[in-house]
Amino acid sequence: MKKKIEILAPAKNLIQGIAAINSGADAVYIGAPQFGARSNATNSIEDVAELVKYAHLFNAQVFVVINTILYDNELETCRKMIWELYDIKVDALIIQDMSILEMDLPSIVLHASTQSNNRDADKIKFLKDAGIKRVVLARELNLHQIKEISDTADVELEFFVTGALCVSFSGNCYMSVANGERSANRGSCAQNCRLPYNLIDGNGDTLIKNSHLLSIKDLDVSDQIPNLIEAGICSFKIEGRLKDVVYVKNNVSYLRQKLDSYLEGNEKYTKASSGKCTFTFDSSLNRTFNRGYTDYFVNERHQSIGSWESPKSKGQYIGKLVRTVGNSYEIENGKLLNNGDGLCYINDENEAEGIYVNRAENGFVFPNVLKEIKDGTFIYRNNDAAFIKLVEREDSAIRKISTTLLLTDSASGFELTATDEDGNTSKVALEHPKEQTKNNESIEDNIKTQLAKTGFTPYTADEITIQFSENWFLPISKINEMRRLVYEQLSTIRLENYKVEEHQIVKTSHPYPETKLDFMYNVSNKMARKFYERHGVTEIEKAFELQWDPGKSRVMTTKYCIKYELEKCPKYHKDTLGVKVKEPLVLKQDELEYKLKFNCKPCEMEIWEKDAEFEIEED
Repeated sequence: MKKKIEILAPAKNLIQGIAAINSGADAVYIGAPQFGARSNATNSIEDVAELVKYAHLFNAQVFVVINTILYDNELETCRKMIWELYDIKVDALIIQDMSILEMDLPSIVLHASTQSNNRDADKIKFLKDAGIKRVVLARELNLHQIKEISDTADVELEFFVTGALCVSFSGNCYMSVANGERSANRGSCAQNCRLPYNLIDGNGDTLIKNSHLLSIKDLDVSDQIPNLIEAGICSFKIEGRLKDVVYVKNNVSYLRQKLDSYLEGNEKYTKASSGKCTFTFDSSLNRTFNRGYTDYFVNERHQSIGSWESPKSKGQYIGKLVRTVGNSYEIENGKLLNNGDGLCYINDENEAEGIYVNRAENGFVFPNVLKEIKDGTFIYRNNDAAFIKLVEREDSAIRKISTTLLLTDSASGFELTATDEDGNTSKVALEHPKEQTKNNESIEDNIKTQLAKTGFTPYTADEITIQFSENWFLPISKINEMRRLVYEQLSTIRLENYKVEEHQIVKTSHPYPETKLDFMYNVSNKMARKFYERHGVTEIEKAFELQWDPGKSRVMTTKYCIKYELEKCPKYHKDTLGVKVKEPLVLKQDELEYKLKFNCKPCEMEIWEKDAEFEIEED
């Protein structure tokens, strides 16, 4: 049997979930009323239920995100919500907190969120043995590490393919809570990483002013899809539960077409859901929100990944500014631009600035405000007005399930049978007197024309066969009625035949790979503590949110490295290193101040609060 490969799309709400399905998503992930890591993207049980019904029609799945850490007084509320989600037939829950494995749960599939910091093969195998059916891998992993995990753990693996990157190891960022009590692990990240900072060396000298030193580019590993599949990935996840519907449709359609071209004729892999999509727009990742793209570490560390000028969307490169003429700009490839577009460029202070296009004419742009921009400046479009208008249309992405229709006569009238691409069959009978056509002429072509009008149904009639014993006459109204009924019934049959995978968690006591857990394991309640203790853990530190030491805490661990970005890495830039920077390096933004610690052996950087003390590693 071929292995199914899945595109997993974000759904901020029901409307965007349906749009993602229509654009070709094999699965969507969505927030419930509580406990999702995006507190601004919650949904009612009723809306999730409606999305489940729509998705299942296409054999697509719905995963609900419950990936915050939980406090003791929330455990029962969470448990009850899980039962509600089970009752509406969601396909899986994406979880971070191990307390959920201790609860009285229904037979529901559990996935380990990337917030669980899934980057170690032994720990991922532990999760699989504890009953987790899928693990969402850390974004920082490379192809070799993914292959090792796949070979070791034998569990479904999900990996992010496009979208924003969290600079920290997921689940291990505490900058937000340490500076304002808004916890990322509780769904309320304040995004301190996207702020501008000054970089100060150990001598107190400012090396860089007012730059977004922790802001990194967005992820795009779509070109690595074949390699990632061979390494063991079965699900490709798009980041973006807070993004708009144009972003979702653009990303999904782009990946759908890219993956389909790889799967076509493939003997080992196949798509994970039903139906075929058609689009009225040409998808391209740079036409919606992006900060520029990086493949991050999937092919090891080999390029700069920072987006220091701005944390905002850079968009699509248009061309250089040729010259300023009167109250307009002449721009290379300016004929691509339209009235209402938003443009972006980097000014002399190395900061992103924007202008709005009032009118675009023959390669000249007339902006809302004429700013002084140097000739030769790179111009980007970060708001493509015509593209947005086109993609926002409901009919810009349509998904249809292929069917064949067979119309026959019977003793008392006629029968219409519909068979879909998955082998489901629907049959309706029409009692109707049989009369021959005038002059005994065949009206088969007319009947086929009517049956082919599938309209707003989720079906296409790709093959229509008429088998009559005589040239019978059949009124158009009756043909249309039979077509409507056979497809309504087919939808009911498809939903009845859809099987939600059931998986009952059985409590185990196999040993956890560690016996001592620090705060980075995010243990915030008694049931999570009980889970780890049953698996042999003897020392468990409380979650950061419950015990941090103000001003002295480690607030982030990251694979991203400012030394590397500055080309001052003793490993990668030893031949061009020049003068070493005096440490500790400090990030400062008004009253916010952080020290940087470089751990070169694992190739990681730590961020500490200003009063922390630590030893500086020798190169």
